[in-house]
Amino acid sequence: MKKFIATLGLSALVIGAFAQENTRTVGGSGPMISLDKEVHDYGTIDQGANGTCEFKVTNTGDQPLIISSCKGSCGCTVPKCDTAPVAPGASTLITVKYDSNRVGPINKSVTITSNAVNAPTKIVRIKGEVKATADAKPTTPVKATSPMAPTAN
Repeated sequence: MKKFIATLGLSALVIGAFAQENTRTVGGSGPMISLDKEVHDYGTIDQGANGTCEFKVTNTGDQPLIISSCKGSCGCTVPKCDTAPVAPGASTLITVKYDSNRVGPINKSVTITSNAVNAPTKIVRIKGEVKATADAKPTTPVKATSPMAPTAN
């Protein structure tokens, strides 16, 4: 009898969880986020080049979409998003600025947090490679000689 009651209780919990999830996503009621792309590929760019790109966000739901924050995965990736409500059917832009003075591969992400019922947290990525220019200064520190080291005359 105890096993029966435990099984019945667990079944009710699982069915309740599915029912709640179903009303949030299948019903379509509420703000919904849609992006024009998930990844921006810079390709190969020169050091110091323009590292700005944009992601277009559209509200495909039936209630206002509110983007509460946009956060880069590190200090070299700085997103800018408008926190004003996006009306159903309307769009807004998220601008991402990458510090292209850093030579090497680019593989960063931006986390978008909103009230969207289909994806409250959405992650977009930027990728590519920054190639050093001939006149660029090295990004690694130059080793200083010790004051105690002998000097050649």
